[in-house]
Amino acid sequence: MMLSEILDRERILFDAHFSNKDEAIIALVDTLKGAPGVKNLEEIKKSVLEREKILSTGVGNGFAIPHAKTNAVEGFLLAVAKLAEPIDFNSHDGKPVRLIFLLVGKENMVSEHIKMLSRISRLINNDEFREKLFKSTSAEELYELLKEEEKKYFS
Repeated sequence: MMLSEILDRERILFDAHFSNKDEAIIALVDTLKGAPGVKNLEEIKKSVLEREKILSTGVGNGFAIPHAKTNAVEGFLLAVAKLAEPIDFNSHDGKPVRLIFLLVGKENMVSEHIKMLSRISRLINNDEFREKLFKSTSAEELYELLKEEEKKYFS
């Protein structure tokens, strides 16, 4: 399964403004409202925020990947936020976050969930691609960059 297949352009928040990571996570989860496979939006929020309390998903290099497994969804859902101003995410490298990938998957799809997280991590660990995402000027451009980069690795 490709990330670009589960990311709808309407779920990309571009030049978003958030004061903290909880606000960003809630806004990203809210983009999932009405998406196919969403059973309970409030349960998704609760699951993602509880997971974030265990250990920050600020993975470094300006990225965060908040995520959760929950039966409040069927399959996988992805939302992305490119921030106008970086925010503290308690990242492992101490740097603020500029881009957030929210991944939510069905609770019993553990191995697929790990694969999806790994796929996001692999893409964002490419310095050149990461800079392209940071410099993107629209949600459409960000989506197309992701789609094209993903083809290089996973097609």
